Amino acid sequence: MSVTRRSVLSLLAAAPVLAACGVGGSSPSDQDGRQVRIAYQNFADSTLLVKDRGVLEKALPGHRIAWTPFDSGASINTAFLGGAIDLAVIGSSPAAAGLCPPLAIPYQVVELLNVIGDSEALVVREDSGITDIGQLVGRKVAAPFGSTAHYSLLAAFERAGVDPASVTLVDLEPQNIQAAWQRGDIDGAYVWTPVLGVLQKDGTTLTDSARLAAAGKPTLTFTVARKEFIEQNGDVLDQWLAATDDAIKKIKSEPAVVAEAVARQIGASVDDALSQLKQNIYPDHAEQRTSRYFGTADAPGELADQLRATAQFLHGQKKVDSVPDVAAFRAALRAPRG
Repeated sequence: MSVTRRSVLSLLAAAPVLAACGVGGSSPSDQDGRQVRIAYQNFADSTLLVKDRGVLEKALPGHRIAWTPFDSGASINTAFLGGAIDLAVIGSSPAAAGLCPPLAIPYQVVELLNVIGDSEALVVREDSGITDIGQLVGRKVAAPFGSTAHYSLLAAFERAGVDPASVTLVDLEPQNIQAAWQRGDIDGAYVWTPVLGVLQKDGTTLTDSARLAAAGKPTLTFTVARKEFIEQNGDVLDQWLAATDDAIKKIKSEPAVVAEAVARQIGASVDDALSQLKQNIYPDHAEQRTSRYFGTADAPGELADQLRATAQFLHGQKKVDSVPDVAAFRAALRAPRG
């Protein structure tokens, strides 16, 4: 079962008991790094190949690898605050929010998993009569708040000159968006695959994250890890990065192989998984060390500025309290080594 923000809050309330039982937080059994707690999301990406093949389990036989599915980055941030996870797959918008007050989560961005394309989109019901974003005024639109989809929805409103206050925005996780759509409770939603594909069967796409990226509002997917975990478990992080870099390269060289693994993990057909994989861009680690992304210590890339720009947008939308200077974002980046 996936972890939602509501269920994470319940877990945090029980944190002292769970920690005593060795679930979440730190316990004597995992002080030596023998437990690795990974938060992932059920969308098509390279990490699902790593999970499906048990790559980490084989490379780290002395460790217990715990994979927990989450429905959104906001839920993941809450879990980090509760000390329940070590490493996570998370979007750039919740990552930017996590690095800002009031959250100020002590984690680092350790790699870029993908640049989000049309795997995230704004869809409206065909029977709604809506053909452009301006017509969403007075309508009900859902998105997982604090996610890359939420960020993109607000960016789409800004581009269209729509005041978000004039739209009824509903905070729903992807599976709940699908249910609300099927009940006819919402007019539209900004969400990602595989739920996006379900909505598009009887919906109209108004914009997507590829178009917004071209307009200067890119969204990305990262791996982030707790600073303390990185310091104490460098070997684990090295194995993770080696596995994900190999998986990213396989998306390009052997997409059908990756699609088969993704299909098993998300319960989709291989054709659907392959279609979803094609919707994003996957720079490998060598590409990530270029000026377009992480750059180098002597010549920082564009990634810190992009994260700060995302945080500034979120601050303008009153989603974060303040925005640190670009040096703080650069300090939060740890480029994958070659």
